[in-house]
Amino acid sequence: MRHLMNPLDFSVEELDRLLDLANDIEAHPEKYAHVCAGKKLATLFYEPSTRTRLSFEAAMLNLGGSVLGFSTADSSSASKGESVADTIRVISCYADICAMRHPKEGAPLVAAMKSGIPVINAGDGGHQHPTQTLTDLLTIRSLKGRLGNFTIGFCGDLKFGRTVHSLIQALIRYPNVHFLLISPEELRIPDAIRDDVLRRNRQNFQEVVRLEDALPRLDLLYMTRVQRERFFNEEDYVRMKDFYILDREKLELARKDMVILHPLPRVNEIAVEVDDDPRAAYFKQVQYGVYVRMALILTLLGMEDVAC
Repeated sequence: MRHLMNPLDFSVEELDRLLDLANDIEAHPEKYAHVCAGKKLATLFYEPSTRTRLSFEAAMLNLGGSVLGFSTADSSSASKGESVADTIRVISCYADICAMRHPKEGAPLVAAMKSGIPVINAGDGGHQHPTQTLTDLLTIRSLKGRLGNFTIGFCGDLKFGRTVHSLIQALIRYPNVHFLLISPEELRIPDAIRDDVLRRNRQNFQEVVRLEDALPRLDLLYMTRVQRERFFNEEDYVRMKDFYILDREKLELARKDMVILHPLPRVNEIAVEVDDDPRAAYFKQVQYGVYVRMALILTLLGMEDVAC
């Protein structure tokens, strides 16, 4: 039995196979419409989510399986004090695979240690978000034709952005990736990523404050929102939330083939007028998320060859 806690749980070769499977699902959805008939996915979401939870549910339903679970901690026995370890032991009696989101870092790992079914980390605090990383990798590879040999800019909340942290760790395994880290001083990338990931692996990176300075150099721009739920006081959030706004005027500085990504939800950091720009790929990213989660469910259930 295998779990997914971190995007690095898969080797580059395994990731390639997973992404190939996702592309095949995109091209031939009818082949996969019933392969998980009789299988159940449990979605244990202790923290609010729209895209990730519904994406997992859509993925399992597209495979012909069924879904059960809860969408907030208040609607589970966690509100009565039940531990994550006890919850997963119970869920293991009901379902074949589980996706868990939790505000505490490491909670899905605790669940995996006690689980009788595969556990997928669907986001744990500001730590990891591996299925968003798989989505990002599939989107980049599908739209740019490669993983590697590009310059990517991460803009916004780099301190608390678990999607940023996970994607950086995944991309350092590919050749010739240059990182531009665009953030205000207060939301700079954590030392654990800057020193233990980028510097330790001798990656080419630069930290800048102005988005305008970075845009002309980018093949990919990964925008993020300033996350209100990660701030300890409202005043700091209000001061930082509109620090970056990507609009049509700023896009004049960017390359014509630059790809704009965003894990969503968006607040103010990308103006609605950008949505119609051919470089905007964040809604395509959502669709790729369904394909990659379908591929992941099949892989962790050992069913990746069923439809072949």
